[in-house]
Amino acid sequence: MLDTVLIATAVATAVAATPVALLLGHRRIRQAANARLMRITASDGVDEQEFVRIGGIEQWISIRGEDLANPVILEIHGGPGASNAIYGPRTRAWEKHFTIVRWDMRGTGKTLGRSGADHQGELGFARMYQDAVEVTDFVRARLGVDRVVLVANSFGSAFGLRLARQYPDRYCAYVGTDQKIHDADGDDADHLALLARLRAAGKRKELAAVGAIDRDRRTWTAEQYGTYAKIAATTDPLTFSTMKSVVMKSLWFSPLHSLSELGTLGKGMKLSEQILPDTAGFDDRADGTCFELPFFVFQGDQDVLNPTDRARCFLNDVQAPVKEFALIRDAGHFASFRHPDQFLHLMLTKVRPVVATAGLHAAGR
Repeated sequence: MLDTVLIATAVATAVAATPVALLLGHRRIRQAANARLMRITASDGVDEQEFVRIGGIEQWISIRGEDLANPVILEIHGGPGASNAIYGPRTRAWEKHFTIVRWDMRGTGKTLGRSGADHQGELGFARMYQDAVEVTDFVRARLGVDRVVLVANSFGSAFGLRLARQYPDRYCAYVGTDQKIHDADGDDADHLALLARLRAAGKRKELAAVGAIDRDRRTWTAEQYGTYAKIAATTDPLTFSTMKSVVMKSLWFSPLHSLSELGTLGKGMKLSEQILPDTAGFDDRADGTCFELPFFVFQGDQDVLNPTDRARCFLNDVQAPVKEFALIRDAGHFASFRHPDQFLHLMLTKVRPVVATAGLHAAGR
């Protein structure tokens, strides 16, 4: 949802303010520099992008890292429909210490572009959850590992919590970032906070739009989810600044995406909104707070979209062999991509030692 807003506004603004030839020329130069940055030449490294048959359709999976003996991270992107593939240059340093697997879910990015909107199959939470299990097993078999580190971003953490709870035999640790906690709409603090923020800023039009939406998310349509997310993101200065300086630039300068694929990314965000009502009745505490694997939440200290305090309170209730909550400073939503250095530090100092102690590296290595 947020990427759709960004593509429609920031790109249009940039084009209007700059001659097209200069804009595209600068883009090509930055893309080339990012492509050089992303080269992996280590003899023990891996750099693969391919379409894999998952859940009856071809889905795009990227596997990158400088040493196949490193722990494997499987990312579950957010949105829904917001590919993490665009962040490759920003997270290049992660690949020195982990093998990073990125996957465009059905309805997203390159997976959507492969076969088009009419051939994505069922766009529902249950189907996509099974896709995630299939992707996990593909990665385990492809890389010869028993378990992988599961890193779930934003809406992806709705999948992540359930995967970690159900399949501790497949994952050696869970890491939630921009962690979303569903509570069957029992807590509307973020809704009230948004109304207060709009009143204080004198945003009458936005205030009326949010006020017209019932506080009970279980009643929302996909369009109402989109409206709410757009207003919440664009009226929070830190979130909107990050969208422009991190998300937009990552989109525009991605060496993996053509101009036509930028449009596909935006279409995927809109298409994937239909998944959101499937999750409206989720209650993460009722589903269980016992996890049989190390459990971490690394949250932006100022996240208003998935409130930091709500994520912290959930972790307080979690029972796990190891658990820890840590803040990413000067960050709202998109925290791990705004400050990839802080996120990597947390992964190296808190997650990797747990994985290493358990001896959960590549099988047979």
